[in-house]
Amino acid sequence: MIFEQFYLGCLSHASYLIGDEQSGIACIVDPQRDIDQYLQKAKEHNLDIAHVVLTHIHADFVPGHLELAKECAATIYLSQHAKVEYPVFPLKNGDIIALGNVCLKILETPGHTPESVSILVFENEKDKNPQAVLTGDTLFIGDVGRPDLLVSTGISAADLAATLYDSLHNKLMTLPDETMVYPAHGAGSFCGKNLSSETCSTIGAQKKINWALKPMSKEQFVKLLTADLPPQPKYFTYDAELNKQNRLTLGEALERALKPISLGDVCKLRDTGAQILDTRDPQLFSEGHIKGSINVGLGGKYATFAGCILNKEKPIIIVCDSGKEKESALRLGRIGFDNVVGFLQEGIAGALKANATTSTKRHTTAQLAEELTSSKPPLVLDVRTNGEREQNAIEKSLHIPLHELVDRIAEIPTDREIVVTCAGGYRSSIAASYLRLHGANNVSDLIGGMMAWIKSQPAVTA
Repeated sequence: MIFEQFYLGCLSHASYLIGDEQSGIACIVDPQRDIDQYLQKAKEHNLDIAHVVLTHIHADFVPGHLELAKECAATIYLSQHAKVEYPVFPLKNGDIIALGNVCLKILETPGHTPESVSILVFENEKDKNPQAVLTGDTLFIGDVGRPDLLVSTGISAADLAATLYDSLHNKLMTLPDETMVYPAHGAGSFCGKNLSSETCSTIGAQKKINWALKPMSKEQFVKLLTADLPPQPKYFTYDAELNKQNRLTLGEALERALKPISLGDVCKLRDTGAQILDTRDPQLFSEGHIKGSINVGLGGKYATFAGCILNKEKPIIIVCDSGKEKESALRLGRIGFDNVVGFLQEGIAGALKANATTSTKRHTTAQLAEELTSSKPPLVLDVRTNGEREQNAIEKSLHIPLHELVDRIAEIPTDREIVVTCAGGYRSSIAASYLRLHGANNVSDLIGGMMAWIKSQPAVTA
């Protein structure tokens, strides 16, 4: 058996290639939308990608199932309970996908979504016990999938949580303790509350350390799982619907996105509602950018936060470092934001020559500390997550997590100076640029974020 895990850190997403060396047949599970790495790995091992399985209809990214079906003539597999526009082989409990001697057996494990399945991996079809189980978003390392992503469609989070309890206790927890566990996401994903940074484990280890597998009643489990769920990013509902559709392939979307647009046309498009997305480093952005730009740097969880801030209905124009046009558009394509219409010709250099840029200030920790003791202190806006905020915070700061900012922008006063902070200075630049775009004139962000702030504070002695 050939088994490969591919981990995409910017989306906290794991996908898998499973192949049979003897038969030369391979299956890809929960692929990312850009599929070149799977094609390359299959070529290295002389494998034919004949199957692609989705463990469920994902909400946080767009999988590459249609791309693999087009490129490799692969059959797409989804649960029998999934309703989609494209042709699929409907999976039910106990179904076998044979790759030769290697085989995959389907477990229906609803709970995160009604159509969720897990995949048992057998190196030999005659083996009694599986080597591994691919759990999708049903069971994570240290956590389980959140049950509330379909509330907007009328499906109860409590009902799904109760179903998830049954899937865990009646199916996954009955597997041998030595069975390897490979989920579809890791730390940083919004699909759970407290995912581990580990990308694999065993059933036995999870029984010991995963809170959701501890002895408890179904009622207790439902109560714990549905408590304190953070709001889901705005693009989740969009992606969940898009993943049911017979959409554009990534190649088709990029063909439109990778077109140079003159500075004059960029400004005209901006003035008629287009979004200018500047994907450079926050410091470079602050030194000079086109007025009205939103800064989401490629150096962080770019697609996730772009999806939280950008409007999926309006055209996007990319401004980036030279040579980063394709990466900027491709990573948006991973979450289905195919509304990129081009990129700024000559990049920011041309705009600087034409004196068509503006600059924005950033606060150092020393400047902020001094201003906070003045008669008119700025408002500090903290855009970190709830968990980060619990660890430390600047006194009297306003807390609005970045993925909630679009819906809660009315809570931010416009009659005083605002300094935005996050953990290290990445998300704060995103938020500050978004606030400026929406009329806040006196906004800056804290260089180095809370990490720099904490280091700058006097040591407390006993």
